[in-house]
Amino acid sequence: MAHTHRSARATLTLTPILWAALAAVFPVTLAAQNSATSSAPNSSQSPATPPISPDAAENLKRVEAQAAAISYGGAKAPVTFSLGDLMEDFKVPAISVAVIQNFQIVATKGYGTLSFDTKEPTTPHTLFLAGSISKPVTAAGALAMVEKGQLSLDANVNDQLKSWKVPDDEFTVKEKVTLRRILSHSAGLGVHGFGGYAVGAPIPTVPQILDGKPPANSPPVRVEYIPGSKGQYSGGGVTIEQLLMTDVSGKPFPELMHDLVLAPAGMAESSFEQPPPAARAALNAIGTDNNGASVRGGWHIYPEMAAAGLWTTPTDLAQFAIEIANARNGKSNKVVSQKMATAMTTRYVADSGLGFFMDSGNPGVFLHSGADEGFQAILMMNYETGNGVALMTNSDHGIAVGNYVVRSVAREFGWNYKGPNDPLADLFLLDLANGPKAALDHYSEIKQQDIPGEPITETTLNLVGYMLIGANRLDDAIAVFTRNVQEYPKGFNTYDSLGEAYMRNGQKDLAIQNYEMSLKLEPRNDNAVAMLKKLRAMP
Repeated sequence: MAHTHRSARATLTLTPILWAALAAVFPVTLAAQNSATSSAPNSSQSPATPPISPDAAENLKRVEAQAAAISYGGAKAPVTFSLGDLMEDFKVPAISVAVIQNFQIVATKGYGTLSFDTKEPTTPHTLFLAGSISKPVTAAGALAMVEKGQLSLDANVNDQLKSWKVPDDEFTVKEKVTLRRILSHSAGLGVHGFGGYAVGAPIPTVPQILDGKPPANSPPVRVEYIPGSKGQYSGGGVTIEQLLMTDVSGKPFPELMHDLVLAPAGMAESSFEQPPPAARAALNAIGTDNNGASVRGGWHIYPEMAAAGLWTTPTDLAQFAIEIANARNGKSNKVVSQKMATAMTTRYVADSGLGFFMDSGNPGVFLHSGADEGFQAILMMNYETGNGVALMTNSDHGIAVGNYVVRSVAREFGWNYKGPNDPLADLFLLDLANGPKAALDHYSEIKQQDIPGEPITETTLNLVGYMLIGANRLDDAIAVFTRNVQEYPKGFNTYDSLGEAYMRNGQKDLAIQNYEMSLKLEPRNDNAVAMLKKLRAMP
């Protein structure tokens, strides 16, 4: 019989930066989640919830019961985790899911509560920030403007920008920033993403953001390599796209996107309004930080609307994905034509289309994930089979759980889908369930077998160790760091991390020993110098 992970568990504390290092996308019991699930709208203004078929409901029950199954040790039964286990272990207050089967939404469901501080249930109508899933929705709007003859895909964007211009430099002498290159993240532009602004803080204009001028909190968006020469993800580029669309149309971005995409695609609960108006804010989930605490003010404000500012539901994201798939298949043109939908979902540079990314391991799959402060989400759709998932969470750890849920949905609904493996999350969960020996045995297996997923490097066990520190499992973290020192004896950072774990565990002499080794391997390790000074000053 498969082991079900139900014992009392410590939960994870992990910074968003570390989760970014884990990437490619939670205290609530399952009983509480099930009682919190509702098909009733939060507001009389909300559209009706799509009905769940009996078969889909049974499939979802199996997903809830076994959201993750991690096999290790040869013939041993997998270690399984319910959705409630995952939400508890990774500190996710709320998850909302929409399942697409044969180009139809067949199931929607909300789990948990809007925050850990409230008992208000999550429903399919709860609104979440979509993070970077805002980008493909915006891309559809830009391409709709191309089809109307308002924008050019391949001209220099400076030809149409009015309120700001891309500064020319040595990289733009021959090649220029174009809309096609912005949409495919190959325009040579910097600034990966944005942190948003706390509620009540001064909000910059888009030109201020692009120039990195106060009150903007991000660096200026500039060309950093020859446009078209390679791919480099750039939320900064998408912010130029936002300004291009508003400069040319003369309309505010939320109004423009409502008319171009949201209304035609049937995304009735979605809006790019930043900040959200009070009437809509009442439906919002509350963002949850890396410690499981609510984000101050509930969420951050994103004037970088095109890159990160969409408030929506999984149902609306599913409607959008279905519309793009149908358009690609020549069965709809409510937003863009077949030609443009094909461009959105065809590899242009690396795995990037014009707005979406393509999954090389799953033919026909186009996808995007998103992460804003306290929110993470996943959207995946297959234009060949018509199957897909939209999943939204109000947690900085949501993608870790979401990847498990997407794989579980694919399994229970009978899809031929190879989901992403996350060895870091697997190792962390195995440690919580069965201790460090189980986790390290699995580490040996995945290292030897080269299981697809994130590459196994010196960083792998280091990050798992810090995940365990965050879960207050210091002895387990020491075991993991010790193994990493054995695996990478010349890595100064492995000794530095082991030193930190010993220090946190009150083992001063061993902490000093490992920091000294780290400093010997890397004399410029300022952290080791500072920690040794601190340790030697202790009584």
